[in-house]
Amino acid sequence: MRIGVFVCHCGTNISGTVDVAKVAEVARGMPRVKFATDYRYMCSEPGQNLIKDAVKKHNLDKIVVASCSPSLHERTFRKCVEGAGLNPYQMEMANIREQCSWVHHDKKEGTKKAIDLVKMAVAKVGKDVPLKRMRIPVEKKVLVIGGGIAGIQAAIDVSMAGFKVVLVEREPSVGGRMARFDKTFPTLDCAACILTPKMVTVAQNDNITLYTYSEVEEVSGYVGNFEVKIRKRARSVDMDKCTGCGICYGKCPTKVPSEFDMGLGKRKAIYVPFPQAVPNIPVIDRKNCIYFLREKCKICQKVCPPGAIDYEQEDEIIKEKFGAIIVATGFTLFDHSVYGEYGYGKFKDVVTGLHFERMANASGPTGGKIVRPSDGREAKDVVFIQCVGSRDEQKGLPYCSRLCCMYTAKQALLLKEHNSEAQAYVFYIDIRAAGKNYEEFVRRVQEEYGAVYLRGRVSRIFEKDDMLIVRGADTLSGAQIEIKADLVVLASGLIAQPDARKMAQMLGISYDKNNLFTEAHPKLAPVETVTAGIFLTGACQSPKDIPDTVATASAASVKAIGLIAPDELTLEPLVAKVNPDICSGCLACLQVCPFSAIEKEDVKDRLTKEMKIVAKVIESVCHGCGACSATCRVGAIDIAGFRDEEILAEVEAIT
Repeated sequence: MRIGVFVCHCGTNISGTVDVAKVAEVARGMPRVKFATDYRYMCSEPGQNLIKDAVKKHNLDKIVVASCSPSLHERTFRKCVEGAGLNPYQMEMANIREQCSWVHHDKKEGTKKAIDLVKMAVAKVGKDVPLKRMRIPVEKKVLVIGGGIAGIQAAIDVSMAGFKVVLVEREPSVGGRMARFDKTFPTLDCAACILTPKMVTVAQNDNITLYTYSEVEEVSGYVGNFEVKIRKRARSVDMDKCTGCGICYGKCPTKVPSEFDMGLGKRKAIYVPFPQAVPNIPVIDRKNCIYFLREKCKICQKVCPPGAIDYEQEDEIIKEKFGAIIVATGFTLFDHSVYGEYGYGKFKDVVTGLHFERMANASGPTGGKIVRPSDGREAKDVVFIQCVGSRDEQKGLPYCSRLCCMYTAKQALLLKEHNSEAQAYVFYIDIRAAGKNYEEFVRRVQEEYGAVYLRGRVSRIFEKDDMLIVRGADTLSGAQIEIKADLVVLASGLIAQPDARKMAQMLGISYDKNNLFTEAHPKLAPVETVTAGIFLTGACQSPKDIPDTVATASAASVKAIGLIAPDELTLEPLVAKVNPDICSGCLACLQVCPFSAIEKEDVKDRLTKEMKIVAKVIESVCHGCGACSATCRVGAIDIAGFRDEEILAEVEAIT
């Protein structure tokens, strides 16, 4: 056995706190080490060539690289040693950056710890055995969950590459939140003009199958071969017969508040959410339909020319296989009712930014007029309050929602466009306008449209003489402010969907304390997840504006295309292995496996010749997390690349 050790300076990230030359010098004296050296940037091309040349010159068969985190460059160095003709799984990394130099200030102690980490890696690599990657077939189809702008863009991009896509949307129409907007910042493009052509493309593309009013209920399988159960909820309308004429909802006698119009307008019990809906086929709201409540009416069925109304229609369960999944489930708004001082729910004229969008929209419930919901009178003095729920650890969320500053500026501009006599007042903490042309847009709103920006918090809102009185502070002038307003607009923060945690657990992907889905690596894998084959896009990951959402949608689609393009997939061999001779059949491992990668199996005992139950690992599903190995009471489970023998060798090396 001939081991080579390569110590990286990482510029001054490591060498600033660790004497890398001394680490390499000590490594030369370690058992079975035949070569050791240091280099400024080991991950660079010259650094990798240094490793390859040393393998040939010194006949090395195992490698230790002492540098940064394996999560950053383990693949890089595995590919490097494989290029040198070695088994890539007989290379170990000693993390002397994150685990050493970045957490130490004493160079002497940092160097000592780095030497110990290298000593452990040398001991482990000495016990490493050659591993071989697995190959599995791949299903050349992609599932996109969510039909907002993120899901739409991802589906279109995948379909343009010639692959089949299934797009699942829980609402009766695709379009998501963007369909409710009037214009988009900073260019003030008509939101519908951008979105509706893409919606139509999704509906007319032969490579895209669209399931609206549907939800994903179950996901099993593994990368390249996901098995998915989709519930297509009963619309009570035959989509094949319906022509979209609209007679049914024109005659329906029942009116209820419209969710699409944020309750500002009404819809019928049989309805399409908005005029440009795709598909433009109505759905019956069974909770409010007279027939489903009292078995009377049936007017829509009587007037429907093609006879498309079907009260007996039931949910349909669809099962399909997919090679990759793109998650684009979007966001919802923070529940600002916790801010009692703002009077939301108590005062009708305190609304959210989405309410304002529906009023500003020409096809909205007010025909494009900014009015007071209480009496329909046109609003002239409007107060916008930013950071409602954002950047507030006591009542709301610790993070910035990114969009609020910009959509508030846009709405202040729209207010002036709709009513030249109107005046906008904006209470803000800080203005965060970091996108392209965003800062210029905010200045334009202030200078050309006269929006008054007040740096401070609103302390109280109350009604007096049919007006809203807004009291707050302007911290720049040090003055207390009191404004008589017709309308108050709250810039509510963006949060995860209510069922985001359930969705993450079903997919086997990670999420943070705010239930936002977590990427595999913020820099190197920003749209990938810890579960191979599942990708993220849009605001389900973090608050994003439309440009960033579309960019991540295209990024996720490229990753999905790259995954399903080959006929076979190569999987890492670092998975759990069960020794059936030792396994007691308790199946505790099955209960703790987060990826459902363990099943029970009947085998014949080698000694007694009797049948017994043991655990079996589905290698293509296993992620090698080690939960099963840690749980196994009898030590029957090892993780390839992290066998007990290898780990104990590390422990012994420093004890």
